[in-house]
Amino acid sequence: MSLQDTERAVAHIFNSAVAASAISAAWELGALDELKSRGALDIGEFAAERRLDLSATTGLFRALAAVDIVERADDKVTPAGNFDETYRTRSFFHWLSRGSGDLFRRMPELLPERNRTGDYYQRDSAAIAVACREISSFCYDPWFDEAIDGLDFEPGVVADLGCGSGERVLQLLRRHPRAHGVGIDIAAPSLEVAAAAADEAGFAERVSFVLADVLEMAARPEFARVDLLTCFMMGHDFWPRPRCVATLRRLRELFPGTRRFLLGDATRTVGTADRDLPTFTLGFEVAHDLMGTFIPRADDWESVFAEGGWRLRKKYAIDIAVGEVIYELEQL
Repeated sequence: MSLQDTERAVAHIFNSAVAASAISAAWELGALDELKSRGALDIGEFAAERRLDLSATTGLFRALAAVDIVERADDKVTPAGNFDETYRTRSFFHWLSRGSGDLFRRMPELLPERNRTGDYYQRDSAAIAVACREISSFCYDPWFDEAIDGLDFEPGVVADLGCGSGERVLQLLRRHPRAHGVGIDIAAPSLEVAAAAADEAGFAERVSFVLADVLEMAARPEFARVDLLTCFMMGHDFWPRPRCVATLRRLRELFPGTRRFLLGDATRTVGTADRDLPTFTLGFEVAHDLMGTFIPRADDWESVFAEGGWRLRKKYAIDIAVGEVIYELEQL
């Protein structure tokens, strides 16, 4: 590779870092949706309608144009070659820039072992909840729907561990009009998002939200009535192995009436070269390395179920971005 080629390659790396934040902002501000639905937009009109600074808004579209997400001709913007895939994965960039931006910004401080104690990092839990709601829609929901369709009972009370935005509970309440729901999460901002979504959907009387750490929470009367338990995109927090086994056993005690436990989560990449990783995988795994969170492989998960008191009924292997899998479990 020539020096000029190397310079261009490194410039692309730098410009892509800027564009990652621009993608998140463009989604949050409605620019990506407008381009998707209308096929074009005028920067001046877009900025004026939303009361945005014109110069800064132009900068946002320059960042997108630098990596071929849009084409910019003066004030006119149209989708370019990378637009459709960017639109499909927009929530990944929101997770990265808005939800986890401070984590990556502080990487030099987070590597020394002396700094890795206590609450040594912060993320935006509300932004992560919004991103994960959409990530779940295409990384898990089709397989989740299949698992729910295959149940041999009508759920009466459903509980979602690490409920985030509450979308999982609301999905189940839509599907089962007589069911009630419980959402449990450690992050108060996420539960505020969830409560607002439940109220907007007209489900406020059918669902309650509990602020608690799933790994340490105490029993509650409503837990005893749960017959369908779900947990998506937070099961890796159960690990390492001894804690995972103890948590699985504890969940049996907390939710004794559970007939099915649907556990959906990411699994650690195995056998893929670093340069061949798809969108999101590297960010997800490096972020959890920075946070000191172990990401289990699929065989790690499958080795703890029996010891934790659960029988594996079915496995849904998805593997879109981060080795996603859904395990359908029942109590031994």
